[in-house]
Amino acid sequence: MAEAIIRDWRTAPVSDRLRATFTFIEKLTDTPDDVGPEDINLLRAHGLGDEEIEDAIYICVAFSIIDRLADAFEFEVPTEEQMRKTSKFLLRLGYRV
Repeated sequence: MAEAIIRDWRTAPVSDRLRATFTFIEKLTDTPDDVGPEDINLLRAHGLGDEEIEDAIYICVAFSIIDRLADAFEFEVPTEEQMRKTSKFLLRLGYRV
């Protein structure tokens, strides 16, 4: 399921509720000035409560900030081998210095 969502959330086998959330997050990311009460009402019509809508907004904001910081500081995405080594290190020692 996760791979299908990563490939294309529009065609992934997800619930209408989750698809509505993804649609909202995309709009919030790409054209935030166009987001209005009708977008929130659409989420509510798909069964999302205010707390769930707030959570989606917080997650969107957090990822947007991380993405912008990574771009600003020219972060490089580690290779798969680097990630494997780092994960073994973190599993053994944690974040202790």
